[in-house]
Amino acid sequence: MNLTVRLFARAKDLAGADRLTVDLADGATVADLRRALAAACPALAGLLERSAFAVNGDFADDALSLPLRAEVALLPPVSGG
Repeated sequence: MNLTVRLFARAKDLAGADRLTVDLADGATVADLRRALAAACPALAGLLERSAFAVNGDFADDALSLPLRAEVALLPPVSGG
């Protein structure tokens, strides 16, 4: 399945785009998505380890199987003051 991931904050800066599309096998998990994104955009590799994912509007852990046509967002850690 082709999956488009929306990128925000530092992830968007590192990728140079606000979205990335990766090809995943049916039944792929969020952990599989992390690996695919790191392969597709190596500049994101370090950030992916510390980032959260939202799938269809809910935070998702690495074990979640991605549904077809899922809306996915990569949410890097945010600092502020």
